[in-house]
Amino acid sequence: MLDKRKFYINGEWVAPLAANDLEVLNPATEKPVAVISMGTAVDVDRAVAAAKAAFATYGRSSVEERLALLEKLLDIYKRRYEEMAQTITLELGAPITMSREQQADVGVGHLQGFIDALKRLSMREELQNGDILLREPIGVCGLITPWNWPINQIALKVVPALATGSTCVLKPSEFTPLNAMLYAEMIHEAGFPAGAFNLVNGDGLNAGAALSKHADVDMVSFTGSTRAGITVSKDAADTVKRVTLELGGKSPNIIFDDADLEDRVTGSVLECFNNSGQSCDAPTRLLVQKPVYARTLEIAERVGREVSVGQPTQEGTHIGPLVSDIQFARVQALIEAGIAEGARLLTGGAGKPDGFEVGYFVKPTIFVDVDNSMRIAREEVFGPVLAIMPFETEDEAIAIANDTSYGLAAYVQTSDLARAERVAAKLRAGMVHINGAPYRYGSPFGGYKQSGNGREGGMFGLEDFLEVKTLHRPDAA
Repeated sequence: MLDKRKFYINGEWVAPLAANDLEVLNPATEKPVAVISMGTAVDVDRAVAAAKAAFATYGRSSVEERLALLEKLLDIYKRRYEEMAQTITLELGAPITMSREQQADVGVGHLQGFIDALKRLSMREELQNGDILLREPIGVCGLITPWNWPINQIALKVVPALATGSTCVLKPSEFTPLNAMLYAEMIHEAGFPAGAFNLVNGDGLNAGAALSKHADVDMVSFTGSTRAGITVSKDAADTVKRVTLELGGKSPNIIFDDADLEDRVTGSVLECFNNSGQSCDAPTRLLVQKPVYARTLEIAERVGREVSVGQPTQEGTHIGPLVSDIQFARVQALIEAGIAEGARLLTGGAGKPDGFEVGYFVKPTIFVDVDNSMRIAREEVFGPVLAIMPFETEDEAIAIANDTSYGLAAYVQTSDLARAERVAAKLRAGMVHINGAPYRYGSPFGGYKQSGNGREGGMFGLEDFLEVKTLHRPDAA
């Protein structure tokens, strides 16, 4: 078992100020694979102090200096890429093929996207009225990241903080801390100044809250549940720090009767089940126009039954376990709620798949004839569970799609691209995927309503970590 009880503070791996061990479990075996320390407010104080001291000099570094460090980090990440993939498979349970092709890949793609954006960013510009606009790093940043796409969210927060000249303290999820500690090793190897990046493990109630409330933290960037995001915002309010949030989703996926059904229904089911359904932007509500509803159910049932469950260490396109017993219990409760509320099971259901009695494995589940008032249509399940419901008209589809407290992503499937853009313009979501188009590195990621505020990735992600200063100059003689 790995001993990972130290924190990375001020350029060194240091012991916590008070012992408080936690075992990290492999979700496929339910057995411990590592032991970490759970930090407290005093550990956070030490990390914030290091970040504050480092900001005095790192905040004055040049763009060229920071680009050189980021380029070196990119080289190191590529060299240690397989380590990252294996680490995420170990602690998250993502199948190794998926870890290599998706989970670890984001560490390259987002970093390159930020490098490209930083090269285009103007830190000083003259306005049309003759005043000067300066962009400056915001200061010390508290970064709180989730377990479901761990290095994805770490890269989307740590990289723009360091790229803009800010310093940071990272608190990763206690369920998946090992990839964060590996990333800390890479940052150290790249040569970032001591204190520019710091890492303290812990839970949200203690280490996370200490970061959000800390008077010397200028900004908090949080990714997680909407409930936790509200708490972070309240904790940060007393010090009036900037807060950016990337929260939950219940993304609608509208299939019109002119869509390529075989391709788009297949793709929609597989996208919902990707990462065992543990994605905030997963297309979990499939809205289908009535003339093609029956045919859609035939395709969805076939594809759903073909989705296999397997061990994370196996190569292949199967799905793995959920991350924890807590998440497993939540998903089971919502599957049972769907059955109790009258939705019809097309595939899957409650309980574990045959042969997977050990581990947090869930049956890939599809509900049909769902009403948008049901819990499985309104709550974020965060498991491999798809809810399918019919609609008649374009306006009805838009109304159902927008009838949610969330607004992260939406999906539109139609051969009429003019209609796709017309519908997309009416959807209250931060991202709309048309006919299977993927998210591309460098584009902004984020949502409307209770899915959060701010945007991550590329130029928009850099701007969240910058302050704007205006120089009002006297008129030229």
